[in-house]
Amino acid sequence: MTVTTLDPKTALIVIDLQKGLVGLPTVHPMDGILTSAAVLTAAFRRHGLPVVLVNATGVAPGRTEQSRSLDGLPADWADLVPELDVQLSDLLVTKRTWSAFTHTDLEAQLKALGVTQVVVAGVATSMGVESTARHGYELGLNVTLALDAMTDLSPEAHDNSVTRIFPRLGETGSTREIVNLLHCA
Repeated sequence: MTVTTLDPKTALIVIDLQKGLVGLPTVHPMDGILTSAAVLTAAFRRHGLPVVLVNATGVAPGRTEQSRSLDGLPADWADLVPELDVQLSDLLVTKRTWSAFTHTDLEAQLKALGVTQVVVAGVATSMGVESTARHGYELGLNVTLALDAMTDLSPEAHDNSVTRIFPRLGETGSTREIVNLLHCA
């Protein structure tokens, strides 16, 4: 379903667009993802709506078959990319799991602001973006996913999230469609 509406109090959540992750080989070119994310952050700020910028600084504990080591990463790997133009009004969330809600105060911050809907973008589609969208949906938030502002390391994983999972969690749309709806809200 294409995005149909945005609630008056909608927040943008941008997942893991940080220096250590944007250089990885992704399904869609990162330049386009960063451009779309920058357009969204600027539009939400212009409309006085919350912008949540999330970075990852660790991984959840536990055994996995596909683990990644954080050893040897540069000191600035978790720094948000400059294209996001971080502002003092932005909510900054640091996570150590896939979801931006798990073990953070994001839910409380959004509730305090009266947020009823979230637009989610970033990397990776099948991990941080999907987990955050699922969690938001489970909390009762309306969820919209900005498809041209997200990508993944795996085409199959990205396509699975976009075609099978996201339609069950909310609505999807392009940056342009979401920005146009901001003007109508």
